Amino acid sequence: MNTIGNYGLQVTTSLSFEDTISKATEFLKEEGFGILTEIDVKKTLKEKIDIDFKPFRILGACNPSFAHRSISAVPEISVFLPCNVVVWDEGTHRVVTMMDPAIMSSIVDNDQLKVVAAEVSTKLHKVIHRIEEFKPNA
Repeated sequence: MNTIGNYGLQVTTSLSFEDTISKATEFLKEEGFGILTEIDVKKTLKEKIDIDFKPFRILGACNPSFAHRSISAVPEISVFLPCNVVVWDEGTHRVVTMMDPAIMSSIVDNDQLKVVAAEVSTKLHKVIHRIEEFKPNA
């Protein structure tokens, strides 16, 4: 797993694009997250501006309990919700990137939010580590 600055987590996988989406969705569900939104960037760019783009999808993952606890503590934190999980195709492998929720507690100084962010971060780390098990061929 790679970190992206202090805000994101990223792995690559040898799974196909659709299998990566499926596994990410499955692993998120096992950690209590559902997919509220799914944005097919490739399809949208083709429809809106007639650009051909690589397979690229944004999954909006949400755990209602964590979301409720977060917005009850700091309503404005909802600008970070849902948690985006992004998958794109790089030809020989797929890339999976997600925001590390711990970043929220570095932006907003609230003890309740720090607890929630740490719990969500732990769960999302589990998801990304499970995806990482499907490493691309070296």
